[in-house]
Amino acid sequence: MILTVTLNTALDLTYRVERLVPHSSHRVTTVTERPGGKGLNVARVLTALGHDVTVTGFVGGATGEALRAGLNGVRDALFPVLGSTRRTVAVVDSSSGDTTQLNEPGPLITPSEWSTFLTSYETLLTSASAVALCGSLPPGVPVGAYAHLVRGARAAGVPVLLDTSGEPLRRGIAARPDIVKPNADELAELTGSWEPLPATRAARRRGAHAVVASLGPNGLLAATPDGTWQATPAAIVSGNPTGAGDSAVAALLAGLVAGDPWPKRLASAVALSAATVLAPVAGEFDADAYTEFEAGVSVVQHADAA
Repeated sequence: MILTVTLNTALDLTYRVERLVPHSSHRVTTVTERPGGKGLNVARVLTALGHDVTVTGFVGGATGEALRAGLNGVRDALFPVLGSTRRTVAVVDSSSGDTTQLNEPGPLITPSEWSTFLTSYETLLTSASAVALCGSLPPGVPVGAYAHLVRGARAAGVPVLLDTSGEPLRRGIAARPDIVKPNADELAELTGSWEPLPATRAARRRGAHAVVASLGPNGLLAATPDGTWQATPAAIVSGNPTGAGDSAVAALLAGLVAGDPWPKRLASAVALSAATVLAPVAGEFDADAYTEFEAGVSVVQHADAA
């Protein structure tokens, strides 16, 4: 079983309009509603790939009830809280393919709720083959929460992937997760460098076993114990990029569990991410495009750093 942790779950609403024009009214052409938050997106993709997945994190209120009702086939170990689950709104401009994202704050988590969640997390780890710690922290959760959860996974002998940002990433990477997956902005914030190759290697020196940096439409850059690789798609695709990074995490987890070599993991992650851009909402992907894209991904190894 693969466990995904989403401490700041969300109910994702996606509005599609013909053209997004600031300071004007819009007629929405389609509306979709899905359980969201990075770890839930990862879980839906893994489930579609045939993996046994359990999701955990916090959920509350009427929005939380709607989220749980939409999980469809994903095992639910979400922890109920008094506060209400947040919503996120993605507005997709059909004319350009651009997406505007609006994210509500999460519920306030009490010390008692956090303590009880930690006990549940330790129990879930006993049957997990891998764990992904994903997304932002809701109010009330300690900033070092992911570092604590990484250490818990390592103590249980469960490989762990961390996908967050800011201070939670800075503290979490020092706890030595197996993989961290920052995007270019998160990587620069962590290391102070906008040069992807030295920044990725510098991030790894902070404690992670491997660092896989997302370069957006230009693919992935990975610094690992086995070498450094850059994986690039054959062509840039246009569409809704929301959730593309989460699909990359899903592919990296699947490759980790399968014991695939890094070039195979990265090719799969780049292809699945691109196939997600073609899907209407996060947590879904175009299966035919995924197969086609994977064959065209270029994976090049960089020379070892001096």
